[in-house]
Amino acid sequence: MSTALVGLIAGMALGFAGWFGGFGAFLLVAALGAVGFVVGRLVDDGTDIRGFLVGRDRDRR
Repeated sequence: MSTALVGLIAGMALGFAGWFGGFGAFLLVAALGAVGFVVGRLVDDGTDIRGFLVGRDRDRR
């Protein structure tokens, strides 16, 4: 799945949450989406939370 398609789906989900549930639902969907992104990156990369938070720039030095 391309990044543009994932962004489209996330934008549509946030739009529906904001339209039907109000601003609180919008924030809840955005926060859960961020948590899902972090968990997905951890599973894909096979790394621990410290490696994710440090970033990839430190590996290049």
